Amino acid sequence: MESKLRAAIVGSTGYGGVELIRLLQSHPKVEITSVISSSSAGVPIEEGFPHLTGVVELKLDGVDAAEISRKADVVFTATPSGVSAKLVPQLLEAGLKVVDLSGDFRLKDGAAYEQWYKHPAPAEAYLEQAVYGLCEVYGERAAGVDFISNPGCYPTATLLGLVPAIEAGWIKHDSIIIDAKSGVSGAGRGTSLMVHFSEMNENFKAYKINKHQHIPEIEQTLSDVAGKDVTVTFTTHLVPMTRGIMSTMYAGMNGQYTEQDFVDLYRKYYEGRPYVRVREAGVIPATKEVSGSNYCDIGFAADARTGRITIVSVIDNIVKGAAGQAIQNLNLMMGWEETLGLGYTPVYP
Repeated sequence: MESKLRAAIVGSTGYGGVELIRLLQSHPKVEITSVISSSSAGVPIEEGFPHLTGVVELKLDGVDAAEISRKADVVFTATPSGVSAKLVPQLLEAGLKVVDLSGDFRLKDGAAYEQWYKHPAPAEAYLEQAVYGLCEVYGERAAGVDFISNPGCYPTATLLGLVPAIEAGWIKHDSIIIDAKSGVSGAGRGTSLMVHFSEMNENFKAYKINKHQHIPEIEQTLSDVAGKDVTVTFTTHLVPMTRGIMSTMYAGMNGQYTEQDFVDLYRKYYEGRPYVRVREAGVIPATKEVSGSNYCDIGFAADARTGRITIVSVIDNIVKGAAGQAIQNLNLMMGWEETLGLGYTPVYP
C-alpha cells in the first residue's frame, strides 16, 4: 500500500487551519501528523474545537522547524502576515514542501510588501522561489515545486472574474472598479470591535478603502496577464454572514460584447478546470451556492447602453479563498488529480 504524505498545519487554531483539517480528513493521499499552534502547545485540539472530538485526536505542537521536519513532508502555514516570513525559510531549509496561506510571499516586490503589509519583507530569494498559486491561471507552474504561495481570498474571487477578459483585451485596463464583500470569518478568529456581534449584526461596513493589502496582489496578476500596468479601484465590505465572498466588478468594454460572448470566452478559458463554473447568460451567482465548497461561480451582465460589463464572482472565502485552494495547489505540486480531497457539494441552504 502506498504510504501517505505526512502533513503539518501551522496555525491550526485559526479558521483557515481548522478548515484544512476538515478537508484533509477526506484526502486519500494525505495524513495529518501534526497540528501546530504557537499559543496552545500541548493542548488537545478538540478543547478549542469540540467539533473535532473523535475526529482528530492530536495535541497541538509548538512551532519548531526541526520538530516539524521529523513529523511531516509538507507544511501548510496558515499564519498571520509577518509570521510566515520568518518561519517558511526555516521549513524550506529543513527540506519540507510548503504551501503558505499568509500574504508574506505573494508580492514579488519586497518594497511593495513593506508598504502594504507594514512588515519587513522576506529575503528576495524566497520571494522569487514562491510560485503564486492561482490554480486556474498558473496551475502548470506548481508541478514539482517545493514552495507555493496561496492567493488571498479577495484576489481569488476577483482575479478569476477578470483574468479571461483582461487576457482577451475585452475590457479597458484603466476602468476597473471592484466592489467586494466578505463574510466575517475573513477577519479571522481573533476578537475585535469591528467584528463584535452587536457592531456587525444588521450592519454593512466598508473598510480599508483604497488601502487594502490585496490591491497590489490583484494588480500584480492583472498586469502580468495584460503585459502592461493595470490599476484598479478596490473597495471591501464586511457583511453579517459567516462565510462567502462576492466580488462585483465593473469595467468599460473594448467593443460590443453580449453576455453570451462573455460566457463563451470564459468557458473556453476555464475548460478542464473543475472548480470554476460559468453561469448561463443572465444568471448571477450567489454566495450560498458555493458555501462549503471549492467552487468559484461567475456570471455576467453586459450593458450596451453604457458600454460596461458587470462581472460577479463568488467563492467560499475559507475554502476556495484559503484551505481548499491550498489543497488544490498541493495536488498540482505532487502531480495528483486536482480534485483529490475536494469533492464537496456546496452546503445548501
